[in-house]
Amino acid sequence: MPTKRELTREKIVTAASEGFRSQGFAGIGVDGIAKAAGVTSGAFYSHLGSKNGAFEAALNLGLDEVIDGVPVFQQQGGINWMEDFTDYYLGLEHRQDLARGCAMTTLSPEVVRTTEEMHEFYQSKMKIIIDLMIVGIKGDSEDDRRGKAWTFIGCLIGALTLCRAVNDPNLVQLIAASAKQNALSICEACEVRMGSPQSND
Repeated sequence: MPTKRELTREKIVTAASEGFRSQGFAGIGVDGIAKAAGVTSGAFYSHLGSKNGAFEAALNLGLDEVIDGVPVFQQQGGINWMEDFTDYYLGLEHRQDLARGCAMTTLSPEVVRTTEEMHEFYQSKMKIIIDLMIVGIKGDSEDDRRGKAWTFIGCLIGALTLCRAVNDPNLVQLIAASAKQNALSICEACEVRMGSPQSND
């Protein structure tokens, strides 16, 4: 059973993760994170040390969610897991949930402005995700399959960002449907079933 201190740290990291995803690194401070977690600023510093420490913990949590989630999609979706993942990733519910949405989309731009150490940490986590993603991807070599996995996830991250940034529902659907078709075509992972990610309707 987790200790009280461990549970408090978990609350703070969760609050930091949701805050950074929804508001960006510059959009929320230590006091805001502490308030969202229901703790004092002193408790925040005791557990995470600094705002940068909170970001690293939040990034770790967010990318671990992907690392844990991909095998679930693979187990449940079988040969169509990448299409199921794409439908989830570009679907309405995920598009609207910044705070609990995928950290690859919301936090990657924040990493760009951080330290070299943070870049190394992010890269190591993303490599784990890509190694999971290559399951089901066709290619002439492992490097070819890995390259397609990077392209696949990059396509989804870019499309989700665009879908969240525009306000025309028809344009959102065009972006999502086109991204789905092209992402799956790149991977040659499965036969695409009819339909596109969930609409705004």
